[in-house]
Amino acid sequence: MKNFWNKIKLIWTDTVLRKRVLFVLFSLVIFRLLSSIPIPGIDTLELSRFLTNNQFFGILNIFSGGGLSNLSIIMLGVGPYITSSIIMQLLTIMIPALKRIYHEEGEAGRKRFTQYSRLLTIPLAAIQGFSLLAILESQKILVNLTVFDRVTNIIIVIAGSMLLMWIGELMSEFGIGNGVSLIIFAGIISQLPTEISQLIFTFDVSQIPLFLLFIVAGALVVAGVVVVTEAERPIPVTYAKRVRGAKMYGGGSTYLPLRVNQAGVIPIIFALSLLMFPQMIGTFLASSSNSVLLSISKVLMTFSQTSVVYAVLYFILVFLFTYFYTAVTFDPEALATNLQKNGAFIPGIRPGVSTSLYISKVLSRITLLGATFLGFIAVLPLIVRSLTGISAIALGGTALLIVVSVVLDLIKKVDAQISMREY
Repeated sequence: MKNFWNKIKLIWTDTVLRKRVLFVLFSLVIFRLLSSIPIPGIDTLELSRFLTNNQFFGILNIFSGGGLSNLSIIMLGVGPYITSSIIMQLLTIMIPALKRIYHEEGEAGRKRFTQYSRLLTIPLAAIQGFSLLAILESQKILVNLTVFDRVTNIIIVIAGSMLLMWIGELMSEFGIGNGVSLIIFAGIISQLPTEISQLIFTFDVSQIPLFLLFIVAGALVVAGVVVVTEAERPIPVTYAKRVRGAKMYGGGSTYLPLRVNQAGVIPIIFALSLLMFPQMIGTFLASSSNSVLLSISKVLMTFSQTSVVYAVLYFILVFLFTYFYTAVTFDPEALATNLQKNGAFIPGIRPGVSTSLYISKVLSRITLLGATFLGFIAVLPLIVRSLTGISAIALGGTALLIVVSVVLDLIKKVDAQISMREY
C-alpha cells in the first residue's frame, strides 16, 4: 500500500506524467458527456423497457460505454474501429502487399496501415448504424421519422464513432496507455454503479452467503485472469560468438517469451460478434406480421444468451478463434529466420526449419491452455447466472479481460515513465 501511495505522489510531482494523466482524465470526461447526448426522435420509455428485456442490446450497451442506453450520438462506441482493425490484421495473411506494409516498412508502413483501418471504419460504422437504427425503429423506439431524419441519424452516429476514434488516438499520443482500450474500460466501469444499485435494491438477507461466495469467486477469477494474462513460456536462446575486426561479439544467452494468452481478448470479440448476428436478425424479424418470418425469428432467437446451445457454441468458437488468431499474428517461421540471421539458436535445436517446428509445437501446447481458459472465462457469466440467477457481467467474459488487461498495461506504462524520470 505504501508503494502505491508513493507512485501516486511521483505521478503528481512529475510534470510530464501529470499532464498525460490529466489529459486522459479530461478525454474520458468528454467521452462521458458525449454519451449523454441523444439522437432525435426517441421514445425514452419504450427504449428503457426494450433494453431491460433484451440481453443482446444490454451487452451492446456495456461496450458502447452506456451510449446505447439513451441512444447517444456515440451509440456505436469504438466498435467499428475495432472491427476494422481486426479485419485489416486478418487481411495481412491473405494479401502479401498489406503484410509487407505492416511488417517490413517500419513506422511509416504502420502509419499507412492505421490510415487504411480508419478509412474502413467509415463504411463499417454506416452498416452498423443503419442496422441498429432499423431494428430500433421496427421496435417503435424511434418514432415519426422522415427519410431526412433517418439519413441525419445515420450521419450523426457515423460522425460520433469517428470522433470517438479520434479521441482514443489522441489519448494514445498525448496521454498514457492505449486510448481505445481506455475508452472501452471507462464504458465498462461506468456501468458498475447501476449494477451495484440494482443488487442493493433487490437485496435479501437470506442471500448474504450467496453474495459472500460471489465476492470470493470474483476475486479468484480476477487473480486467475491476471496470472494467465501475464503467464509466459520462456524458450532459451543463445547467441553465437562472432569476431569482427579485433573485437568479439555475441556469446550471450537470453530467452524468447511466448505468452500463454497470445491472442488476448480478440477471440472472445470474434465469437461474440458471430453469435450476435443471428440475434440481431431475429430481433429485427420478431416485429414482422408474416408467419414464416416469425418462425425464422424464433429459430434464430435460440442463440440467445440464456440457451445451452449459445453457451456451447460460445466456448467452441472462442477456443477455435484463439488458435486461428494466434496463427495469424504469430509467425514461427519468420521468428526462426530472424534468429538465424542474428546468429542465435535454441540449445539442442538446429537453426532454420527445426527451430520453426519446435516453436510451433511449444506454441500449440501453451495455446491449448490459453484457449481453454478464454473459453471458460467467456461462458462463466452464463454459468453463474444459470446457477444463481445473478447477472455476472463483472465476473467474466470480455468485460473482465478488458478491465484487467487495461489496468495491467496502465501500471506498466506508469512504471516505465517513473523509471525514465529516475534515470
